[in-house]
Amino acid sequence: MIRWLLQGIGSLVLALVLSAGVWWWWQNRTESVLLATLQAKAQALETEKQQLLQVVSRLGQSRRVADLIVTDQTTVGDQVRTTLMFVEYDRQGQPMPPRQFTIDGRIAHVEAKVIEFQQDLIVRNDPLKGHAIVLFTRVFGENQTPSQAPRIDEPGKIPAFYRGTDPQLARFEQRLWDLFWQLEQDETLRQETGVKVAVGKSVWGPFQPDTLYTLTLSPDGNLSRTSEPIRGIYRQYIETLKQKQASTQDP
Repeated sequence: MIRWLLQGIGSLVLALVLSAGVWWWWQNRTESVLLATLQAKAQALETEKQQLLQVVSRLGQSRRVADLIVTDQTTVGDQVRTTLMFVEYDRQGQPMPPRQFTIDGRIAHVEAKVIEFQQDLIVRNDPLKGHAIVLFTRVFGENQTPSQAPRIDEPGKIPAFYRGTDPQLARFEQRLWDLFWQLEQDETLRQETGVKVAVGKSVWGPFQPDTLYTLTLSPDGNLSRTSEPIRGIYRQYIETLKQKQASTQDP
């Protein structure tokens, strides 16, 4: 009887030990699985966060598309005439040869055609459609009508400096400029080409000497103007220009 009782107690103790071992193994395995799951979710969230930060950073990176400075501003009677030096930048951020435009007044309007692409293409940073594009059309002063405005770029044609940078990109952009007003009106065509909107825009304001005015274009198509004091190469250019003008006026 005592032997049977001891055997029973031994079996019970063994069962309890085994149960405890199984519970301990299950508990640790569950914790390990849970920990691994939480770590995987945390990594996925961190990856998603970094991707979102990259998207936000890219959307906030406006591209410099043109610089303007006043090279001459004279008043005859009550009329002001302002000569502007206009420098465009290509997609690689390289400045192009400067051009001069003379307007009536101190306030200048710079007009442009802008093509904005669909948001998902911008977010994905599509190589062709990941950033809005701009085609400057004309610049005119406050005392002029738009019809009197000098042309900046050839109507409907992308500037020559764009055509040599990337043939595929040049062909793509040229087609969009050829279809600009159709894109403005035809939603089906916009869907087919990935265009969100084709619209005319302008930036305007007073232009003063000794100031550098920079036009920037955001990925989603916002065209804006900022200003700062002239420095560096532009300052040297203006000084050289003044010296040349003074030398030609000497008897």
